[in-house]
Amino acid sequence: MEEEKPWVLISEVGGDHGYLAELADIVKQHFHIICYKELLENPELYGPKVQALLNWKFCPVVEPELLRLLPSLKVVASGGVGVDHLDVPFINSLGVKVANTPGVVSDSTADLAMALLLASARRILEGHQVAIDPKTVLIPQRLMGVEVTNASLGIIGMGEIGHKIAQRAKGFDMKIVYHNRRRRSAEDERAVGAKFCESLDELLGRSDFVMVAVKLTAETRGLIGHRELSIMKPTATLVNISRGQVVDQNALVDALQSGRIRAAALDVTHPEPLPRDHPLLGLPSVLITPHIGINTFTTARRMVERMVRNARAAVEGSPVPDEVKLQ
Repeated sequence: MEEEKPWVLISEVGGDHGYLAELADIVKQHFHIICYKELLENPELYGPKVQALLNWKFCPVVEPELLRLLPSLKVVASGGVGVDHLDVPFINSLGVKVANTPGVVSDSTADLAMALLLASARRILEGHQVAIDPKTVLIPQRLMGVEVTNASLGIIGMGEIGHKIAQRAKGFDMKIVYHNRRRRSAEDERAVGAKFCESLDELLGRSDFVMVAVKLTAETRGLIGHRELSIMKPTATLVNISRGQVVDQNALVDALQSGRIRAAALDVTHPEPLPRDHPLLGLPSVLITPHIGINTFTTARRMVERMVRNARAAVEGSPVPDEVKLQ
């Protein structure tokens, strides 16, 4: 029955931070939807009804002020893998579970990682701009890129996404090395032809392309800084699809301006978007996309379906399939 559906809080339908209509329809099959703006307009009416919060593209921001308005909340179901935007211990202290959507985003993120690598290597964006420029009458010879086939790829963080990146890189006959907290199994390594580097420094010194695919933690914040960039080859490219805070952006600007590395391709920055006068935006050797690793219709639909599944389980008192449990 329609009136028996539980209530869920979302950001909005449509808008810059909201759900596409077809995605909102998935939620509506299982929940009464309350949008963040509606909640703020009448918190006394809607707050006590909300049992689940769907955190899509980091919105609505899950902060103590919001949680105090939701006394019946049972779960914060977040889309994506990373939960660095959530204070999981604090949320759990309120008796509220946290869930994410592992695995769902891996293929689309790995696809974009390779797209960034290829586009940067072959200077696709610059080529496009030349091709459409009304002043272009001759194709300049200066658009020389670097080879991807047979190049060395160093993957920092060989989790599910890192392993899928390696699968794709194998198709380009790339020489794959990786560094991870724990070494993958010999079977996993053989499947993609990857070799383990005991140290990050070893990987940085060997790689033509350095791919950062780690979770943001206290240990990985600022993982790539001045020292690490100085170890990379001057012909190397840094690709970051993890979180912007993993790379010291000031150090990256210095490395690019001084020619210590060739280029950078970033799907993530800090903040997002960058201030319009940020020096990274003016460097021709930098390619930036606006955190679109998961932005495909297929992945978005699967994410919302998984968020709904987690939220329903929590509301019904069943085990939450993708509950985040910090060690």
